[in-house]
Amino acid sequence: MPNVYDTLKARGFIAQCTHEEELRALLGKESVVFYQGYDPTADSLTTGHLLTLMLHKHMAQAGHRLITLMGTGTGMIGDPTDRNDMRQVMSQERVAHNIACFKEQFARFVEYGENGAIMEENGWLLDLNLVEFMRDVGVHFNVNRMLAAECYKSRLADGLTAFELTYMLMQAYDFLELYRRYNCRLQLGGSEQWGNIIAGIDLVRKKEGAQVYGLTNVLLTASDGSKMGKSMGNAVWLDAKKTSPYDFYQHWRNTSDGNTVRDLKLFTFLPLEEIEEMARWQGAELNKAKEILAFEVTKIVHGEEEARKARDAAKSLFAGSGTGTTESMPCTAIPRAEAEAGINIVVLLEKMGLIESRGEGRRLISQGGIKMNDVKIDSHEQDVTAKDFLSPEPAEQEAFLLIQKGKKIFHRGRLV
Repeated sequence: MPNVYDTLKARGFIAQCTHEEELRALLGKESVVFYQGYDPTADSLTTGHLLTLMLHKHMAQAGHRLITLMGTGTGMIGDPTDRNDMRQVMSQERVAHNIACFKEQFARFVEYGENGAIMEENGWLLDLNLVEFMRDVGVHFNVNRMLAAECYKSRLADGLTAFELTYMLMQAYDFLELYRRYNCRLQLGGSEQWGNIIAGIDLVRKKEGAQVYGLTNVLLTASDGSKMGKSMGNAVWLDAKKTSPYDFYQHWRNTSDGNTVRDLKLFTFLPLEEIEEMARWQGAELNKAKEILAFEVTKIVHGEEEARKARDAAKSLFAGSGTGTTESMPCTAIPRAEAEAGINIVVLLEKMGLIESRGEGRRLISQGGIKMNDVKIDSHEQDVTAKDFLSPEPAEQEAFLLIQKGKKIFHRGRLV
């Protein structure tokens, strides 16, 4: 088998790593215990997390052992990295709930158990004595060096609290604790975590005299180079209740031309030779590559059956073979009595979950961003009535309408 480091590099996962030649040699000659931490800032994983899960899968296939570390302790503080303001402080109950949701999702992608991956929580941070911790760990941290790290430097102008400043110490202590418990020698993280990872490597060296390593993965970006994720308001969720399989498929089907090959390498297990061949495709062939990408990623996350349904729904819609009447398209049931009385279009958008606020709905309509049954909505005062629901053949089937938000988001209303 090829060295997994070479595989990760060829597929575009690696942003930075420490001691590159040493780490590559280590990964090629023995099984390495590695970890990645996840703070429970939401109740679902996103496509950003999926990137790390794909990386972990490559590592596991090469015989290395994953520790998934849940931020029971660090989640109570919140990482200041890439933030303009302090994270909202979560209660222990909220942290526990989000971790339970994370664990349920991780179990779909990772095999945990005696001979598999390890699921841990950094609850040990909750039991630390503050004075002892600062005497034992804090003494090894130079504040000037900490403030030079990107994770803190960007916050200095807006005000960085001592509360947030301790996050680096705690993440570093996690690495030390996992080294002591499991001989964990590698920490993975997003590229924004570089400063925290370096701090952990230094702490293990100072406390245990051991060499450990760090590797960061690239961050998921949109076609314009902007970051994607919860904090940016453009997250694509792995929970089908938050992002339906159809919308999930459509997200990947609408990948920009420039990101298609990148995403095929990162989010599928297709051989690199096949992907390099697709890199030469143009026009209709490139659209075929996007369909392959969407199907493969949806299959990984939601299963092959849901991937087929989403693909068929998309083809039905865009081929004009029935304006997307398939059951796989996201759908909201509309009581007939409400429709007969008339529903304001903005209220309908809100009911369908297509807008965060009615103000957003009015703005979208004024900008020409909403269509109903392929006709642009001109006024936010327009009412949707039962007459707007199309009656399919045979007539006893439920009537429906199709709402389009922007160019890529479709939602069906079903009259019941």
